[in-house]
Amino acid sequence: MNSIEKAEQTMIENIVKNTGKSLETWIEIVRKSGLKKHGEIVKFLKTEHDFTHGFANMVAHKSKGSDAGSAGDVQQLIEKQYENKESLRPVYEKIMEAVQKFGNDIEIAPKNAYVSLRRKKQFALIQPSTKTRLDIGLNIKGKDPGSRLEASGSFSAMCTHRIRMETPDEVDQEVIKWIKEAYDQAG
Repeated sequence: MNSIEKAEQTMIENIVKNTGKSLETWIEIVRKSGLKKHGEIVKFLKTEHDFTHGFANMVAHKSKGSDAGSAGDVQQLIEKQYENKESLRPVYEKIMEAVQKFGNDIEIAPKNAYVSLRRKKQFALIQPSTKTRLDIGLNIKGKDPGSRLEASGSFSAMCTHRIRMETPDEVDQEVIKWIKEAYDQAG
């Protein structure tokens, strides 16, 4: 079992400890709620059932089958992300090429809408947000936003910063340095 699987198993065990209900029971509660959108499910679990964001996010993904663990072929999740956004795939590939040079402890966890990059914890996510823009979400503590390195705002509650990208040329040394900083902090 790799560290992502261990972390997920720990979260599943903690859901039972914290709520007295199994993951399967929570998935059924979500399905009976009739909510379909990920954000709506997360909000429902947080407001109606006092879930933390992390637990609500996991249950939402599990209920939708949109996490890497629920997908039969994780590569299909990535392919689906770039349907009708093919011009952004080279941006993703260039980022991944740089990231994989950081170390052999990086875990790539595709979801329906983004790819999570983890070490001991998530340090980045890569999301083709529109047909012409890919966003990189980063977790960098103590880093002031600048012109390209924005505060994440409403982009993702799981990130501190965001970088907007449109072409592979924008994946320069400055961007790679920021991703590496997030990677180093996640170790």
